[in-house]
Amino acid sequence: MTEMETAFRPANPDDVPAMVRLLTAANLPPFPVGDHWDTFWLLEGDDGVVGMIGLEVYVPSALLRSVVVDESLRGKGLGDLLTQKALSEARSRGVRNVYLFTMDRAPFFARYGFAVCTMDDFDREGRKSSQYLALIERPDIAAMLTVMRLQM
Repeated sequence: MTEMETAFRPANPDDVPAMVRLLTAANLPPFPVGDHWDTFWLLEGDDGVVGMIGLEVYVPSALLRSVVVDESLRGKGLGDLLTQKALSEARSRGVRNVYLFTMDRAPFFARYGFAVCTMDDFDREGRKSSQYLALIERPDIAAMLTVMRLQM
């Protein structure tokens, strides 16, 4: 656990500005975050939203989205807390394959059993995710990312 007090809570439409700020501060694209409110969670600290994570669920698949922690709080285990929360939720929803796209955090996700794959490895349901659909249209951007899959 971390030294600071943190609490998970579901995201809601009023959180979009804080979510976009967190994503852009981490140089992550603010893909639409409002399409999956029931599977986006925020981590709140003393100063407001300090982390977030989301899932796009398309049983039996899901896309892990927007794993981000405020830069001043990295290295304190908050990314682990967020990832554990999302993977637990995925299991409870019957997800068997969790996909993700990352720029430079492949070693972090490999600790959870994620392995490098390609966009061709996405199953039919996983191909419904908004990021997959956006990146299939932008192979130049997709080529800069590492694609990973966790088989649960």
